[in-house]
Amino acid sequence: MRAMVFESPRRPLVSKEIPRPSPRPDQLLVRVAACAVCRTDLHVFDGELPDPKLPLILGHEIVGRVEEIGVEARGFQAGQRVGIPWLGWTCGECRFCLTSRENLCERARFTGYTIDGGYAEYTVADARFCFPIPDAFEDVAAAPLLCAGLIGYRCLRKAGEAKRLGIYGFGAAAHIIAQVARHEGREVLAFTTPGDVAAQDFARRLGAKWAGGSDETPPQALDAAIIFAPVGALVPAALGVLERGGTVVCGGIHMSDIPSFPYHDLWQERTICSVANLTRRDGEEFLALAPRVPVRTETQRFTLEQANEALIALRSGRLTGAAVLVP
Repeated sequence: MRAMVFESPRRPLVSKEIPRPSPRPDQLLVRVAACAVCRTDLHVFDGELPDPKLPLILGHEIVGRVEEIGVEARGFQAGQRVGIPWLGWTCGECRFCLTSRENLCERARFTGYTIDGGYAEYTVADARFCFPIPDAFEDVAAAPLLCAGLIGYRCLRKAGEAKRLGIYGFGAAAHIIAQVARHEGREVLAFTTPGDVAAQDFARRLGAKWAGGSDETPPQALDAAIIFAPVGALVPAALGVLERGGTVVCGGIHMSDIPSFPYHDLWQERTICSVANLTRRDGEEFLALAPRVPVRTETQRFTLEQANEALIALRSGRLTGAAVLVP
């Protein structure tokens, strides 16, 4: 099969012909139809996430069809369409798994990081962490739901009942979760790179009540803020425009260091929290909700061999929505 292989940090992915994987008893063999490109892929590519499996096939927003079913895998049929997310395996035994917090599993494995992912024609995945894809979404449109959508959904739930929601960094995750937030009757305020008029227009088109640069003060204080951009300086910026009792949710797996800020900005029961991975319950809830909104993903297609170009486009901020590789 063809695959784009990551061999060492900051070196271009290499197109290779490698053997097609065979599923273990608890796995599915999936023929990849689409795989979205996530900022986490960039963090792995740049060496910002330590100790990836090497060589590695990146990609954890995978949509494909079941080709083969392991003898112990249950609940799937050959030809069925499934999605494969970032969280690829958990032990089921640690104190986190046993208390409905499998996203914090001490021995977790991750698709496109510690297990091979979807920048390839085929992949294998633990059947427990594969999700049926709603019929409302075709393959390319569905791919960003598997991380941008799922992590965005978990961030939104961490924001609680906030009615006035600020979103910092208006990329793939933000454009999905802004639609969900509007569906739930929340006001969305979008913060972009200063001067990025195109991103601000994109946010308004998706229903944002206000859009401006991350250096601007919104017209009203925020009940909560979600930060998708991996920029630590945005944490004190968000705190500075946050209402009493509000929450700042950091939605990325990697972020630059957070600079110091006065305690006064945190006082009055403001909180800061991070989001790690997802649970299967998150996946089930979000994929049931997305067609009802209905979420509309904006995508730009790349061939599998254009994976390096897709990563460059993501890094440069040239994308509106999400890049998706199509084998």
